[in-house]
Amino acid sequence: MFKVYILYSESYNKIYVGFTGNLEERLKSHNELGKKGWTRLYRPWKLIHFEEFQTKQEALCREKELKSGKGREWIRKTFSL
Repeated sequence: MFKVYILYSESYNKIYVGFTGNLEERLKSHNELGKKGWTRLYRPWKLIHFEEFQTKQEALCREKELKSGKGREWIRKTFSL
C-alpha cells in the first residue's frame, strides 16, 4: 500500500504533500532526522490527512494533483488553513 499524505507546520503556516510506502517512518524522518531538505526548515510537522492507494502510480498521480494550484486550494479550504 502506498500513502499520499499532507503535513502542516502551524509555526510557519506551511503545507507539505508527499507519498510513501511507510508513513510512520516518513513522518519520523520529516520531524526528527536529517540535516538536509526543505521540511527540516519548518519543523514540527503535523499529519493532517492521508489517503491509501494500491499502486505507486495511483499515489503519484494523487500527489501531483494535490501539489497543483487547485489541490492546494482544496487543502486550505478543506482543513481551514
